[in-house]
Order: sequence, then structure tokens, then C-alpha cells
Amino acid sequence: DHIQTWHGQKVNDPYFWLREKGTAPVEDYLKAENAYTEAMTQAQKPLEETLYKEMLGRIKQTDLSVPTLDRGYWYYSRTEEGKQYGIQCRRKGDMNAPEEVLLDLNEMGKGLKFISLGGMDVSPDNQRMVYLTDTSGFRQYRLFVTELATGRILPDTAERVTSTAWAADSKTLFYVTEDPVTKRSNQLWRLELGGKPELVFEEKDELFGVGLGETKDHRYLALTLGSTDTWETLLLPSDQPKGAFKTVLGREKGHKYTVDHREGLFYIRTNRDARNFRIVTAPVNDPKQWKEFVPAKADVLVEGLDLFKDHAVVIEKHQGLSRFRILDFKTRKWHDVTFPESVYAASPAHTPEFNTHVWRFSYQSMVTPSTVYDYDFATHERKLLKRQEVLGGYDPANYATERLWATARDGVKVPISIVYRKGLKRNGTAPLYLYGYGSYGAGMSATFSIGRLSLLDRGVAYAVAHIRGGNELGEPWHDDGMLMKKKNTFFDFIDCAEYLIKEKWTAKDRIVAEGGSAGGLLMGAVVNFRPDLFKAVHAAVPFVDVMNTMMDASLPLTVGEYLEWGNPNEKPAFDYMMSYSPYDNLKKGAYPAILVTTSYNDSQVMYWEPAKYVAKLRSLKTDTNPLVFKCKMDPAGHGGASGRYDRLKDVAFDYAWMLNQLGITK
Repeated sequence: DHIQTWHGQKVNDPYFWLREKGTAPVEDYLKAENAYTEAMTQAQKPLEETLYKEMLGRIKQTDLSVPTLDRGYWYYSRTEEGKQYGIQCRRKGDMNAPEEVLLDLNEMGKGLKFISLGGMDVSPDNQRMVYLTDTSGFRQYRLFVTELATGRILPDTAERVTSTAWAADSKTLFYVTEDPVTKRSNQLWRLELGGKPELVFEEKDELFGVGLGETKDHRYLALTLGSTDTWETLLLPSDQPKGAFKTVLGREKGHKYTVDHREGLFYIRTNRDARNFRIVTAPVNDPKQWKEFVPAKADVLVEGLDLFKDHAVVIEKHQGLSRFRILDFKTRKWHDVTFPESVYAASPAHTPEFNTHVWRFSYQSMVTPSTVYDYDFATHERKLLKRQEVLGGYDPANYATERLWATARDGVKVPISIVYRKGLKRNGTAPLYLYGYGSYGAGMSATFSIGRLSLLDRGVAYAVAHIRGGNELGEPWHDDGMLMKKKNTFFDFIDCAEYLIKEKWTAKDRIVAEGGSAGGLLMGAVVNFRPDLFKAVHAAVPFVDVMNTMMDASLPLTVGEYLEWGNPNEKPAFDYMMSYSPYDNLKKGAYPAILVTTSYNDSQVMYWEPAKYVAKLRSLKTDTNPLVFKCKMDPAGHGGASGRYDRLKDVAFDYAWMLNQLGITK
């Protein structure tokens, strides 16, 4: 027994001991679960191996990314067959120049089970580079600085670094560190190479995290402070590294804004008087003197601004689809960039040069592989630079993608993106794989997946439910799936599944569901609300022990999440969260087949949440459907393994398990 008293209510949690990380009983228990999973999934091994070979066979293993010009150098990454990680490189002037290898994680990761690159940034004079690596999976990054000409690693290092920026002198480095317990990014440091780091800013409010960047024209370093509902930006001229960061607009509860700069004007993306944001300009010496640049629209989310010397690109989202509007500052004329498909995903790619006549963007759909274009501002022509190669004769004409709209129980229309192999029979017999997330305003895009082809070619339709809690239909879509409206997220997913069954895309015994992290919470909640609706469910790194986590302010992310989920120290929020917390609402009865996956070193959702959930569910389920739990004991993170082949093996396992539940064994 482990009794806790919350708001006068005694709660017993007999699996609380699973939090004791590093102890023999816990590790033995997890190893026993893994052994059980291994035994229970022996029959799927042939399919697993087939899927892995299929997916690997479609990937061009030795490949090159599209090179990007930045300060006279072309930067790119390349992969080599048999190597787990990409190799970061550059060439001076043009791609015929000698190659400089900047970072090779294959070499750096020798003898390690895990290595992840948290970021890299070359100094303005091109002579030095700062980079961040994590070797545990806990997203705890160490900072290194290297001299590029010699490869020498300088003695300047730092721990728990989350973002970096160079000053214009190329000798002063700013970086942000996180709290060692809560992992909240909270301190900004200034380091003159060879000297001692100096703390220049600390964010005391536990609801806020700290980020670091710069304006597109490199004129200012930008310190961003953000909570779920309030943002603030402080700027420092990058040629004055010893100066003080100054706020652009003071912090105001509920005001979210970001800042860029061009020719003496701040370009401010703001939600003031604009729920879906608008963009205003203001003089540097008077940031409160606003002039409308991009007005607000009720049905259009202004997602961002890519600013250049002679042009501006406004990134918008309408009806769940991204679109671009471009302004020529000289002619003051706007024009739109349009796309051929009815369901797609488009986003800015990296265009670091401020003075440029071409802008790079990426485009894909559920049938069109990831594609990179350069767009000419003057001619409006797009140049195809690279389309992801799919080996083995992939023909997009064999597949179809559609946008569907399900009506939720409260009358709201919820978009669904679906892809399937042509010839799929709409008679309720087809298997269907339904994916969802629905949190933090993180919208799900209709993207392409090489691995998914193995599902489609076996007659499985794949659908993404764009449920409330994301931002697919703007900021109100997020607002209506958070705090005291969080259950809309779960009900939307259930209603999307019901719609797909009613429209004969699939049937109850032919539909499987998947979600990860906050999407794992979604899986736990919908299984509790409607255990009869799904044949099988995969909950990846699932946030399922909501109350224990949100009542423990010492855990990573907890306090900063109050504005997304609610503060359970307040009774109304506690009662509401308690009514949907997956772990706390498990009860005796029949459940679908369930696969739960996690990593022992996950820092976002601690391993014990899924471990406790599985333990409790085992004691309550009355059915004979499989319940298997796979916990990576080797270093791995919230996203699983770090190597590309290892990740592919994980996907093959997950897909083989789900297909097996559908009776598909080959």
C-alpha cells in the first residue's frame, strides 16, 4: 500500500514502488516484463523481419541532403549504408570544393548505445562551432566548442544546455541551461571563450521556460520566455555582447508574441486582439507604436513569418492546411504559393541567408514523398531540388489520399486525413490504423512515410484524426482541447473512429489505434471510455499516470504543464483531471489487445507511468487479449533509439504486433 491524501481523498497506489529507478527490484521487474513480451511475440518474428527488410529496402541508405548556403559555405548532411547516423559536412564556395566533416556521430558514438545531436551552430566568422550531444536518452545535453580548422575541442564546456547563440564577435557564446531536477530551461549564460561563464539572466517563474535565438538579419540575439499562454522577448544587439538584454514588450498575462527585425522595424507576431494571431510592425525605438502588417482573420492561423531583405513570407494555416503568402517590399504586392493536392503538408525549409532572391520550402502528402523546392521571389517559379527516393518501384498513382470530416457529439466537424491503396473495398471489412495526438497546440500534418507503405500494401488504410487540442483549425482548436475542455480530445477521437466505422471504411474488430506521449494519454483515455471500440491499441511512451505526475512538482515538466492540463492543487481541476486520468480510471472488465512501449531513460514521460499502468491493468482485465509491455533498458529517449536502423527495427516490431492482432501474419 502507498496511501496519499489529495483534497481530503485517500488514494492507494500499490505500484508506487516502481518509481525507485536504479534499484534491483524495479530493474528485475522490467526485465521480466521484457522477457514476457519476447515470449509472447515470438510468432510475429518472421513478419517483423519481413517488415524490416521491406522498409529498409525502400530507403536509399547512402544519400545526401539538399545543401544550404550560409555565410559562404554550403552545409549538408549525408548518410552511408550500414552507418546509424548522418554525417554533418560543409564545402566553401560551391559543392566542388573539398569537403569538411563537421560532425560524425558514427565516430563519436562508437561504443555507445545512444548518441543524439541536440544542435550545432557555426560562429559568424566560420571558424568555430558549438554543438550539443546527449548519450543517455534523458535529453541532457553537454556543450562542446571546436575549432573547425584543426578539429581541436576547446576546454569550454557546459552541462544541461538546451539552446545556444553566437554574438557577432564570434568569441562570445550565449547558452541556456536547465534545472537539474525539473529540466525547466531557466538560466542564460554568457561565455567569452577561454573565460568563465557568467549568469546574465534567470527566469524564476516556474511556469516559464527560456529559449535563445536571433533575428533573421543577425542584428539581434533573442531571449524568448514562454509559458502556455504568455510569451515575452528580450533582445540584445549581437555586436554588443556585454550589453543587457532588454524586453521588447513587457510580460502581460495572456499576451503571446514573437519578434523579428528588418531595417529598423520590429515585426511582431501577436495574439492581442487576434486569437489566431496577426503581424504588426513597430519602430525599434518605440515598440508599442504598432502598424498593421498582416491583419487577423477568424478562420486563418498566422503561424509564422520568414523575413528577408526584399521579401516577407507569411506562413498561414486554413482548414488544417498550410499556405504561404509572399510580399515584395519594393512593389508592395502580395502573391500566394498554391499546391496541387487537396490534402498535403507544406512548411518552410531552412533559408538562412537574409539577402536572397530564393526561398526554400518542403512539400509532401500522404502519397507524395518529402520534396524540397527553391522558390524564386521574382519569377514565382519553383525549382525541384530533391524528392525523397523510394526504392523498389513506388508509384504514387497506386494510392489515394482524402480529407474526411467527422461530426463530433457536440456538432463540431473534425478533420481526418486518410491514405489507402487504391482498390480498397468500402464495405466495412478493411483494416484501418487510426493515429491521434491532440495536445499542446501541436497539429498533426498529412505527411509521407516510407514505413507506412508496408501497412498500405497489406490492405490497411491509415488515418490521422486531427482532434481538438492541436492547432489544425487555429488557436481555438487548441483551446477547446485543453484544461477543463480536455475531454473533447478523447471524445473527438472516439467519434472519428465511429464515423470511419459508420462510413464503412472499417469495423470495430478491424480498427487499431496508436498515439505517443500525450497521444499515449489519449490511448489510455479512449480505451477506458470505449474499450469495445478498438481491436488493438499501441500506447507509446504514454502519459497515463496523470494525477501522480501532476501532483509532484519536483518532476520534469509538471509545473510548466499546469496551464495545459490544469493545476490539480485546485479542487475543480483535480476533480476534472481525476475523471479522465487513464491509470486512475482502470476498472475490472474487458480491454482490447494493448501494446505499451517506453524507455527507461525517458525524461519526458517517466518509465514508471507505463509500467504502473500495465501492472494495474493486468490485475483488472477480464479478457484474454494480449497486454505486452516493452521497456528499452539500454540508453534511449522519449523518441526511442537514436540510430536509424535501430529505430526502423522498433517500427517493424510495433507494426508486426498491430498487424498480428488484425490477423495479418505475412
